[in-house]
This record gives sequence, C-alpha cells and structure tokens, in this order.
Amino acid sequence: MGLKEQFGKDVLLTGWGHSRFGRLTDETLESLIVQVATEAIGNAGIEPGQIDEVYLGQFNSGMMPLAFPSSLALQVSEQLANVPSTRVENACASGSAAFQQGTKSLLAGSAKTVLVIGAEKMTHAGADVVGAALLGADYDMAGKASTTGFTGLFAEVAKHYEKRYGAGVGNLGDILGTIAAKNHRNGVDNPYAQLRKDLGEDFCRTVSDKNPLVADPLRRTDCSPVSDGAAAVVLSVSPTGGVTAPVRLAGFGHANDFFPAERRDPTAFNATRASWQRALAMAGVGLEDLDFAEVHDCFTIAELLMYEAMGLTEPGQGSRALAEGWVYKDGKLPVNVSGGLKAKGHPVGATGVSQHVIAAMQLTGTAGDMQLANPRRAAVQNMGGVGIANYVSVLEAV
Repeated sequence: MGLKEQFGKDVLLTGWGHSRFGRLTDETLESLIVQVATEAIGNAGIEPGQIDEVYLGQFNSGMMPLAFPSSLALQVSEQLANVPSTRVENACASGSAAFQQGTKSLLAGSAKTVLVIGAEKMTHAGADVVGAALLGADYDMAGKASTTGFTGLFAEVAKHYEKRYGAGVGNLGDILGTIAAKNHRNGVDNPYAQLRKDLGEDFCRTVSDKNPLVADPLRRTDCSPVSDGAAAVVLSVSPTGGVTAPVRLAGFGHANDFFPAERRDPTAFNATRASWQRALAMAGVGLEDLDFAEVHDCFTIAELLMYEAMGLTEPGQGSRALAEGWVYKDGKLPVNVSGGLKAKGHPVGATGVSQHVIAAMQLTGTAGDMQLANPRRAAVQNMGGVGIANYVSVLEAV
C-alpha cells in the first residue's frame, strides 16, 4: 500500500527550481528564494496565484540578522499577497521538514497546491559564527566553545565506530576517503555543485597541507563545505501541466531520537533507521526496489552509517557497499550521484529540498550529466543534528 492508497489522494512534485550552491556573494537570502520559487512555479506550469500555502525551510540560528523570512517568497508576485507562509526549522533537516509539512497540508485537504522552499545564506558569516550556530543543534555543546565544532561531534562518532567494529572494518580513514572521493567524482557532473573537482582516492585518504585533519580522524575532505543556496518544489494533488512529467511521493517517514548524547548509541542512528523503515513501509517497497538514493553525508562517517541504517548492510559492515561497488553510479543502489552534501554543498535549510529536486530531475530524465539510466524509484534522506531529526521520502516516476 502506497501513500495514495493510504490517504486517498496523490502528492505530486509538479515543478522545481535549484540555484547554484557555493559562496554566492552577489546573492541575498531574498534573491535566492525568489529565484528558485519563480523557477519552480514556472516549471509547474501554474500561476503564482494558484499557490495555496508556502513553507520555507531555513535554519539560520543567528547566522543572519533577519530571523523572520517566511514572507520573502511573496516577493515573487503580487498574486501571492495574503497566501499563508510559514518558516519551518529542524536543524539540518529543515528543508525536508518543510517538505513534509507541505505534504501534510495536501493530505489534510487544507491546500491543493503548496510551494516548498529551502534556503540558507552562510558564507558571509565568520567561521566562529557559523560554528556556534551549528553547535546550537547539539544538546551537549550548544553555547559552549569548541575549536572543532560539529566536525568534532562526528569525529567522536567515527571513533566510537572504529572502537566497536575496527577489527572487521579495516582502515576507517581509507574507507571514509573512498566515500569522499566517490562524491567528489560525482559532483563534477552536477552544475549546481559547490565543489566540482575529482580529487581522487589517494588525496582524500591522505592527511596533507591541502587536506589537513579537522578533528581526528576527519580530514577536510570528510567534511561538507559551508554554502549558500536554495531549492524549491511545487507539491500538488493532481498534475499541473508542467514542463516535465510529475513525480509521485510514494511514502515518507520522520523520526526523532533523544537529544542528550548519553541516551543514544553513537554508532546506531536508531531514529534514522526508524525513518527509513516508516517511509519504505508506507511506500510498500524495499531497498531492492530503489534505483538510487540521495542521503545526508554532512560528513563521510554519516554516509557510512547511512548504508547500515537504511539496511543496505548489517551494522559494522557498511564498507561492503563500497568494496562491492553497490553505491557507485553503476552499482545496484547508487548513493549521492549529485555529489551529496560533500561536493554539492550544504546550505543547511536548502539541503532537504535540494535532495528532492535532484531526485525529481533523475526520475524525469532531466538530470543532464548526472543522469542515471531510466531510474523509476528513489529515496531521499535528510538528517538534523547527530542522528536526531530524520526524514526519508520515497519518490516514483509517474
């Protein structure tokens, strides 16, 4: 049973827009929002006045003085005057949180067409400001001084993983370097990506002046960059006659874990696993039915753990997905063909919406150089904090 059978109506992605990700000094939060929203509405083949609600995913947390951006999308057109618009925040999962809120409005019948936007401006802020803002998404470190920021938190995850599974894992640093190299290689083909250079495995596996340790064992190439960017998608209950065929939301899942680190297994990502199980169950499919996945690789250790949380391998065996070629572009379940957060960039509030847009492009054959051969079904996974807020969507070609 899929979402349509469960709720009696379709949720369709009928239009989308995506900005370039990176250090966008000539753009403002407003200009990025207007750009992608205008593109998404046009791509959907509708007028702005047909939008019933707007949801904006944005984290901010002090990175910008403007902390009330929900009405910025109304700048697209006079037709959007008085349209309900809400900012949604759930750390690095803010974009997918906005996507699911838009979905629920459609399922509740309070809207027939919803505009979902994810956007973030980060690069103008100093490293200390960005670091403190991101640490606000951690129960134990919020408001505390740190020289390694969120990288340090995921470095601890890597250390716990190596301690628990090291004997059967091999060299964890090399495994993480392989993930980084894969995603950098994929990012070359993504015109929206911030980092479009194939760095190779040797560079990504080696500590050097150009690839220093940020927080042992994570090197610079194990970390997603600070980014500006935005993405938008129009959600509708029926086709809108857009530029491309629509994409169907077949299922979704959301799960939150306990906030204090002492209440979580640092290597299990239990709530992430629950969000995968809920989305796949709603869609009535298994991993074997997916053609690709876009997952939250804020750090390479997160992607490794994602292989295990989604059920691709048993705990402690995530490296098999690399060794046996499963997650490469020509493998049985390509992961992060876009380059992921690692190469595409991670403008926090934009990430979840970007993942949905990239997946929709793949499923409609409009992904350009990123395009896989005739994919029909995909999963998107977006995470806030260290496995705290977790969202998964299953999307299908119509």
